[in-house]
Amino acid sequence: MATLYSNENFPLPAVLELRRLGYDVLTIQETGRADRAEPDEAVLTFATEARRVLITLNRRHFIRLHNAGQPHAGIIVCTFDPNFVALAQRVHQALVVEVSMTGKLVRINRP
Repeated sequence: MATLYSNENFPLPAVLELRRLGYDVLTIQETGRADRAEPDEAVLTFATEARRVLITLNRRHFIRLHNAGQPHAGIIVCTFDPNFVALAQRVHQALVVEVSMTGKLVRINRP
């Protein structure tokens, strides 16, 4: 099962649902790196060094980093969905079909 790292804009209720589903999810708040205005490159580097898949609502910037070739353990970009349980379920469904997330970008869109 993938280990995840959520950045500041990924909703905590979705993190809690992913944990309920059995995922190891570390939040940027838990690392003490929140509210520092860290560049997205640094957020992705931290996730990569921790061997965690980054999960975010910040689609544009992380898609750009992926397309620029920055190495990573995986990136999941999501559209906002106020139904946090459904959002977590879509993330889960995307992850169960992936053998490895290393270097992959997965897009989770709200239906």
